Parts: sequence; C-alpha cells; structure tokens
Amino acid sequence: MSTLTERTENGTGTGTGPGAETADGYRPGRTLPLRVELARQVKRRRTLVMAAVLGLLPFVLVVAFAVGGEPGSRSGRVTLMDTATASGANFAAVSLFVSAGFLLVIPVALFCGDTVASEASWSSLRYLLAAPVPRARLLLSKLTVALGLSLAAIVLLPVVALAVGTVAYGWGPLQIPTGGSLSTGTATGRLLIVVAYVFVSQLVTAGLAFWLSTRTDAPLGAVGGAVGLTIVGNVLDAVTALGDWRHFLPAHWQFAWADAVQPTMEWGGMLQGASVSITYALVLFALAFRGFRRKDIVS
Repeated sequence: MSTLTERTENGTGTGTGPGAETADGYRPGRTLPLRVELARQVKRRRTLVMAAVLGLLPFVLVVAFAVGGEPGSRSGRVTLMDTATASGANFAAVSLFVSAGFLLVIPVALFCGDTVASEASWSSLRYLLAAPVPRARLLLSKLTVALGLSLAAIVLLPVVALAVGTVAYGWGPLQIPTGGSLSTGTATGRLLIVVAYVFVSQLVTAGLAFWLSTRTDAPLGAVGGAVGLTIVGNVLDAVTALGDWRHFLPAHWQFAWADAVQPTMEWGGMLQGASVSITYALVLFALAFRGFRRKDIVS
C-alpha cells in the first residue's frame, strides 16, 4: 500500500519521485505510447462523427450547386467562389474557403479541448497518473495525437473535395479569379501549401483548447471556450478602427493562403500569419504544461 501511495503521489505531483525511478522495468518514456492513445481517440464517437461531417460537406456543396445553378458573379467582380465548378482543383479550393473560417475550427477545438478534460470528467485522469505516467509525458502524448487528428481533419476535406469535384466537374487546371490558370501539377502543389497554412493558422485554436482542457473538468467548456474566443478574434478583426493592431490578431491572417492561388505566389502574408499563430500557440502550450504540472488532480 505504501508503494502504491508513493507512486500515486508521484503521478499526481511532479512524476519524478523515487518510487517512479526505481520500480522494476519502469521507463517514463514508454508510458502511454502514442499508438495506444491514437487508437483510443480514433475509436471515439466524436472522431467518427467529425470525419463523417467533413467527408459529406463536398457532396452537400455539389448538390447545392446542382440545385441552385453554377455560381456566377453578380457584382461584376469574379471571386474564387465563382470558379467553384471550373474543375476539381477549383472545387477543392472553394471547399477550403467556405470552411476555413469556422467549420475547420470545430474539429481542432474538439480534438485538443476534449483530450485532457474528458479524462478528468470520466475520473480516469488520476489513475493514468498513478500508473505512473509522468505529467509531461501524458500531455505530450495527448497533444501529439490531438494535433495529428486535427491535421487529418484538415487534410480530409480537400482530399474528398478534390475527388468529388473531379468526378462532378472534371480534372483540369485551377482557374484563377483574376485571370489565367495554374496547371494541374502546379495547382496540386499550391493546394498542399494551402492545407499546410490552414493547419498552422489553426494552431492558436489548438493552443486555446488544449490550455483550457488542462484547466477544467468539463470537455464542453474547453471546446466551447476555444471556439468562442476564436469567434471573438474574428469579430475584433472586423473592427477597422483598430487599424494596425489587427495585425497581431491570428484571425487577420486566416485567409492569407489566398496568395497561394495566384499566378505568382506571394509569401509575405502567409509568413506573417504563420509567425503570429505559432507565437500564440507556443505560449498557450507552455501555459498548459506549466499549469498542469502544478495542478492538484482530484478526478
């Protein structure tokens, strides 16, 4: 009983006590393997539901265009949406455009905000730490898997959209709204850059959700808080009176990837947006690890 108590204290404390170091066969780096955590998270219902939602969105858009007619400019100004049915590549780009602002925020917030808080809500978090799994190892495993699932969700949408769009509208070059087109090979490379940038821009939401997940026992609170703060950022970016202060808002750069679907790709906006997002994310991840290391785990 004394050994179990010592291990429990180590798990719910710093995870570096003598009981954890001297146990036969104990290796801190081998606790909670990524494959185990990944298998647990992939099998959960919320993962399967989110995959289904993202996979069905391209089909919904195809039906919408079939019912409402092909998109066209009504103001004399051609936008990316107006080229949606030009080719499969255009359809994939439009799918990202309509979902990057809000829809893709949800899986990122869900996977990163639910990961720790759900263990606390199930009263299983303290048992994981009593295994003993070091706190830093626990958070690192959960964060890695959460970010991996978030990236998979962001990749899933354009991949399905490209396949559906190609079947519905044919395989062809990416038509640029301002005129001209990109060859299929170039368009594929540009879409990969767009997906990578969308993922980087969502790291702020991931950081918010993960930090909140370590602060609350309510998964819905962590997920809803991250989504809510992301919406607040979008609202503040719409306040033009803030002027250059908006450049410090991650939301200000969320559509900077549009520079990648131009005849000559511009990197300036994406580099600024990536630097802002990564900076915020690193601070939030650091706060999550620091706060969780000192937190009293009672559930």
